[in-house]
Amino acid sequence: MKLYVSIGLMAAVLGACGQERQPQQAANDTSAPVLPAPGPTPAVANSSPEGAPAAGERSAAPKTSLPEPNGPIDPKTAEAAGQVVQHYGVLIEQKRWDDAAKLWGSSDLAAQFDAKLKPNKETHLEIGDPGSPEGAAGSIYVSVPVALYGRDAEGKPFRAKRTIVLRRVNDVPGSTEAQRRWHIERLD
Repeated sequence: MKLYVSIGLMAAVLGACGQERQPQQAANDTSAPVLPAPGPTPAVANSSPEGAPAAGERSAAPKTSLPEPNGPIDPKTAEAAGQVVQHYGVLIEQKRWDDAAKLWGSSDLAAQFDAKLKPNKETHLEIGDPGSPEGAAGSIYVSVPVALYGRDAEGKPFRAKRTIVLRRVNDVPGSTEAQRRWHIERLD
């Protein structure tokens, strides 16, 4: 009898090995975690905008974004100035002119520059590495090389290399928090 039970038990175990296990329903166990089923892997477009180098090509053009920070960014650094330029690029690409103008130190200069960009069908901004901070008369300046590109009002491609100069006031007595933030001073 023991032999028959052992053979029967072995047959049941071996038979269960080849079957797919069906998920068991938790019987009134509300503490059991419910995990979502894995979804499909998203497709990634591997194209570059017209005028930008294709994959594998090298370009002397500035990078499109700054490297990810390894921690909090000191708002006084050139890296923080570069992030202002990066944010500006996103805003003009989205045609959010009022928000983009807030990143300028002068609303008049912002309006003049925006007037040149607004007619474009599309505008993009490639951003290079920020330069070293330079001090002058109580302020700090950082230059960031950029390339503006896209399609003008007639749909023709354009590309122009420029330098965005940012400024912030040093931490001097009497300066406001707004003055101590990086803002676009001019576009050379």
